[in-house]
Amino acid sequence: MTNEDESALDDPVGHSLRGRHAHLARRLGRAATYLTDVATFSAVSTDPSAQDWADLAALLGPGAFADMFSCPAVPPPSWEPVFVLEGRQMVWSGAGVPDRTRVTPDTGVVELGRDSVPEMLDLVARTEPGPFWPRTRELGTYLGVRVDGALVAMAGERLRPPGWTEISAVCTAPEARGQGHAARLVRALAARIVARGERPFLHVAETNTGAVALYERLGFETRRQVTFRGFRTP
Repeated sequence: MTNEDESALDDPVGHSLRGRHAHLARRLGRAATYLTDVATFSAVSTDPSAQDWADLAALLGPGAFADMFSCPAVPPPSWEPVFVLEGRQMVWSGAGVPDRTRVTPDTGVVELGRDSVPEMLDLVARTEPGPFWPRTRELGTYLGVRVDGALVAMAGERLRPPGWTEISAVCTAPEARGQGHAARLVRALAARIVARGERPFLHVAETNTGAVALYERLGFETRRQVTFRGFRTP
């Protein structure tokens, strides 16, 4: 895969909202954001003008949260900073393509449907893997691990720029950690993504060194450092 193929990863939110997630988007001019309860991520053009920021503010409403994800552009001074988080974007290295046969019933990995949303929200509340809302599962496939019927781990697909699918919401309940559930779920998702001719990628906070080490063992490598930013509209 060439560097040109990776260009969509420089603006994964924008490419997703204009492409495979267009049905989950709200748009005004060159600004876009996800539907409420799907995701808080927003995007402007790669070289935003004052009108682009005004359009995004109009989309979100006054005093609303704007999660700009890894967008390098900074909004006007009237937008209040909410958070800054350093992280990295990691891509599947292509070495050792995941074995699709790993995704079998005896692995304990199950697909999570709409009826699982309350359990998914509860697990996210206990583990805090990142933003997850009642309709986030509509972004892609979500897989989980159940023990005695209870959901103890999950991971799923989030951003989907052309040729790529992001793995996200990787989390395990405290009482079920150390049993390889996260690795099993990431492998299962990567296998599905590769099987349909795409390449997996993900984002991780720089301070989450344990997750970085896990992803490196699973065949991911750092593509670039990123800064995640959130703001509040005027």
